[in-house]
Amino acid sequence: MSHFSDYYDMTRVRPEVAAVLETINTLGAEKFVHRAKGIDDDASFPVENYKDLAAHGLMTLTVPEAYGGHGFTLGEYAMAGAEIGKYCGATALTFNMHNSTMMWSRFMYEMPHLTDAERAAFAPLRERQFRRAVEEQGIYSQPISEAGQNWTSKPAQTQCRKVDGGWRITGFKKFASLAGYCDYYSIVCTEVFEGQEPQHEDTMIFVVHKNAEGLSVQGEWDPLGMRGTNSRDLILKDVFVSEDDMLMPKGIFIKTMPYWPHMMATLSPTYMGVAQSAYDFTVEYLRGETPGLPPIDRRQFTTKRHAVGQMYARLAGMRALWWQAFMEAKGFPSKAEVMRMYAAQYNVMEGAQELAALAIRTCGGQSMLKSLPLERIYRDSRCGALMLPYTSEIMEDYMSTLALFDVEELDDAPGDAHGARTSLWRGDGGQLALAAE
Repeated sequence: MSHFSDYYDMTRVRPEVAAVLETINTLGAEKFVHRAKGIDDDASFPVENYKDLAAHGLMTLTVPEAYGGHGFTLGEYAMAGAEIGKYCGATALTFNMHNSTMMWSRFMYEMPHLTDAERAAFAPLRERQFRRAVEEQGIYSQPISEAGQNWTSKPAQTQCRKVDGGWRITGFKKFASLAGYCDYYSIVCTEVFEGQEPQHEDTMIFVVHKNAEGLSVQGEWDPLGMRGTNSRDLILKDVFVSEDDMLMPKGIFIKTMPYWPHMMATLSPTYMGVAQSAYDFTVEYLRGETPGLPPIDRRQFTTKRHAVGQMYARLAGMRALWWQAFMEAKGFPSKAEVMRMYAAQYNVMEGAQELAALAIRTCGGQSMLKSLPLERIYRDSRCGALMLPYTSEIMEDYMSTLALFDVEELDDAPGDAHGARTSLWRGDGGQLALAAE
């Protein structure tokens, strides 16, 4: 298996980050990689992997140091997620769902356009979540998807209504990763009012405990890939929440999300790791070093050597763009930075499955046996391009629109009314234009 020093410029990596990457690789090589097949076969949640991550203090990478976390930047977090993905894609993908709640509490609070009053109201809410993650080692799920609708384009269908002492939430979430295995669910919903159509400005996020009355996990889970995520349906029926249960004050999410677009691309580290694992398997297989197989040296075949060269060239270019995009991630990015991020997201999600397919063609029929990891890697790799909010189709639309139209033309640029345009970057200082219902 590759080492992170093989593909990162370590002079640009803080020692604290390198130490975490080393720990992840040790856990991955000694434990995660051996559990991956059973997790995939049974579509079971990687419980033991999470115990190991928690035992090594890795569940709080983006929590500020002042609260007991590592204080990683978004780019540093992405590197860690990709290393987990080399060994178990399902662990990396669910790890991101947990950490996304920590990221939102960290980075949205730090946005410069928040008022002093907004930040003062935000502070105790995020402290509560950080304390749960650090002191209780609480695990968070962040279920947002609702039956294929891009949640950044239309108001969430899950709704809350004001009642005495708080709100009541009713709705559902599809593909709720960690369902039944987390301690808290971060629920994005729309506050609704009599006589008024739901609107983005009324988006709210509440943290709901797993044992809350009215909350249930339903449905079967038997997908093609990423089988260990346990992304079942989450049903909420009159779930009560109070102001203390807010993840952030009302209005903060919609006010900040458009100006931190890189935070919507945090599924890509998983698939960067999956792509690396496809390449690593191919090298190992052709060298005759695959555990459990005879030590057959296949390096004498010219066609296979050429394929490895092709894979490395694709992988190296993909990672270089991806790493740059994440290392420059920040609030209020420039158009050039956003375009690089969109391109990186697209290249990783498409490139992972291209590399996995080439790995199978290169290694041959035996590599497709379920007893070997490549068959699982191939299935896992196919899932990334489908994941909202930044699917491959949406990235193609975003890149072409920004390339062909000026910022002041974006609201009138031709496009499908349901094509997720309201989450398109619209300038480093402008306002997000909300689509009319």
